Amino acid sequence: MNTLKTMVAVAVGALALSLNGAPGAEFGFSQAAAQDTVRKEVGTPLTEASKLYKAGKFKEALAKLRDAEAVGGRTASENNAIEGIRFSAAMGAGDTDTMARSFDVLKGSGKLGQAQQLQYMEAIAGTYLRGGNAAKALEWSNKYFAAGGSSPTMKQVQQQAQFKSGDVSGFLKDTLAEVQADEKAGRAPAKDKLTNLLWAAQKKGDSNAEAIATEKLLNYYPDPKLWAQILGGLPEKKSFDTNRYQLDLYRLRLATGNMSRGAEDYMEMAQMAAQAGYPEEGKQVVDKGLAAGVLGQGAEGARHKRLADLMVKKIGEAKAAAATNEKAAADAKDGNAFVTLGLANAFGGDAKKGVDQIQQGIEKGNLKRPEDAKLYLGLAYQLGGDHAKAQAAWKTVKGNEGAADLARLWMIQSRSAKR
Repeated sequence: MNTLKTMVAVAVGALALSLNGAPGAEFGFSQAAAQDTVRKEVGTPLTEASKLYKAGKFKEALAKLRDAEAVGGRTASENNAIEGIRFSAAMGAGDTDTMARSFDVLKGSGKLGQAQQLQYMEAIAGTYLRGGNAAKALEWSNKYFAAGGSSPTMKQVQQQAQFKSGDVSGFLKDTLAEVQADEKAGRAPAKDKLTNLLWAAQKKGDSNAEAIATEKLLNYYPDPKLWAQILGGLPEKKSFDTNRYQLDLYRLRLATGNMSRGAEDYMEMAQMAAQAGYPEEGKQVVDKGLAAGVLGQGAEGARHKRLADLMVKKIGEAKAAAATNEKAAADAKDGNAFVTLGLANAFGGDAKKGVDQIQQGIEKGNLKRPEDAKLYLGLAYQLGGDHAKAQAAWKTVKGNEGAADLARLWMIQSRSAKR
């Protein structure tokens, strides 16, 4: 029987390919394997299959390999050559399951060194990911790293697979580590990386990771749109008490340029502030709306003017009742009234008095919402221009109903405003 000495490198040539944006690799066998022989009746269809592969006819190449498989008594070298070309053609056809089976055969033959095995696994993981099978992509990327792989590109494949397959814990851990590595090396973490980190933290309910992602996003990439995204996500948190903190959300939206509904936002915030006992704040909101040309225009202009007049009236009433209200706060068994009076005075321009009153309220105790009091203490310091004490006060805010989230965002906004 005639034999055709062919180097299994014929298959190697067919396997030199790129993953078109996914992990790339050139596949081949060891030099020792290249000395093996393949019979003509096997080698001829192998050569034809290789030509079909090179012409981009991947499915035809896979079909032609069946002619080589039909030859009886095949040697291990012939099987290896078949599987080598099959792997390449299967990748071109997007048939990742066939790629995986071919790899298992090649690995079992002992003809692949560790570096080559890693290249094959990289190709399998990347093809699974591109094909939309995130679970399998994650399985093979994990195998790759367990086998000693260290490709940064494969780390991206693994993380994308974790992200898409719902392996939030693994994705969160790896992405946090990457962010820390970037900062240690003096690099700003990529925005997409931080955005994905925030998503994973929120999905898992990891408040610590969420705080890290939010802070870094707003520190590295501050802009009104990002603030809108962050603030818009707060009410979606199950633990966040939206009704309780609606005015506080407005305060941050105003400070970050996110009064997206225009006149409606300014009107609603001003009225809420006055109803909560902060008419000076309400007047300031109206004034900012007028200065921005959002209020005082068009058919609603007269209504906006009436609102401004109402704020002035409310301020007068509050000043007239100030002494009575302060005595009532001093006589009360709890410090709640002092906290409200203090924040009102801070908005009214007397931040020192406001801080003193909020501190009195905290010291008096029996507060209905002690974390809110610390949040507002920081805001009073901020209104008085004492950014360092504002930051210190906000750092003490705890809990998961929303005060801690707001305090953290005020800390970031305060630092951004100073830059």
